[in-house]
Amino acid sequence: LLGHAPAAPVSAALRRMAGHSAAMQQVRALVEKVARSMAPVLVNGESGTGKELVARAIHEISVRAAQPFIAVNCGAIPEQLLEAEFFGYRKGAFTGADADRDGFFQAANGGTLFLDEVADLPLAMQVKLLRAIQEKKARKVGSTQEDAVDVRIISATHQNLADCVESGKFRHDLYYRLNVIELRMPALRDMREDIPAIASAVLDKLAAQAKVTRPVLEEDAMDALSQYDFPGNVRECENILERAMALCDGIKITTADLQLTPPEVEHVVAESEGSEGKWPLQEYLDRVEKEAILEALEKTRFNRTAAAKLLGITFRAMRYRMERLGIN
Repeated sequence: LLGHAPAAPVSAALRRMAGHSAAMQQVRALVEKVARSMAPVLVNGESGTGKELVARAIHEISVRAAQPFIAVNCGAIPEQLLEAEFFGYRKGAFTGADADRDGFFQAANGGTLFLDEVADLPLAMQVKLLRAIQEKKARKVGSTQEDAVDVRIISATHQNLADCVESGKFRHDLYYRLNVIELRMPALRDMREDIPAIASAVLDKLAAQAKVTRPVLEEDAMDALSQYDFPGNVRECENILERAMALCDGIKITTADLQLTPPEVEHVVAESEGSEGKWPLQEYLDRVEKEAILEALEKTRFNRTAAAKLLGITFRAMRYRMERLGIN
């Protein structure tokens, strides 16, 4: 109709943000607002809350939607490779550089660069990142000139970046450059009313990927999920339901199929009951999970498939957890 602007396209990532709690509605509303701006965004939240999903949603409904979205896990790149990975390099710049190569900034030119776990960047790299953001230029390793780059920066971390600045781990000038707009992702335990909708969306996705009929989540199983604290948030919910689909009879998922506390993790937790250092909770849980995975890997002579089976998780979940926890 005349006088009405066309509706903005609905992002696929925004549609995947299931739930109607006040917290989730607030997140979606803020995503739509910040998508209209080109200002840098800092997404805060515990591990597994969907920070990359939010970053993709911002990109997909922005004017940069047709341009690249490049996601970078800052904690997964060896320190000696950071500069080459971020800014690219010229042929012959170092041993093994047999051709020119673009970095993340060049690859994201015109689009969005998502820096996940940005707090893990060493101070030396933070200086180079700050200059690239301020000058909107990137110099390839081995090059004498800088290339103009136009990228929107969205960063994320599960750490308190202000505390990192206070402790000297993170540069205050880079912090203020990245934290122009702050978006906080709620923990799943803080929006329990959304767990049924999220579980349903996860099962729909898993069934479509596996090309199987979606099993029904029994009422008791749903109650058990709704009462669970989900220290790993939505990512853990996905892992639990993926495992449950593999264990169930294909028709329904029972409480037993969920296996909310794998025996190996429970064993490690029991051994650690009397120990100190359980706070912050997420760091403690990460340590427990890492110990359980390492123990399973040792028992299976570092066969990841066998270790995943021992832990009661899928190989895909095993690979992701190893990457997240820095287990090589």
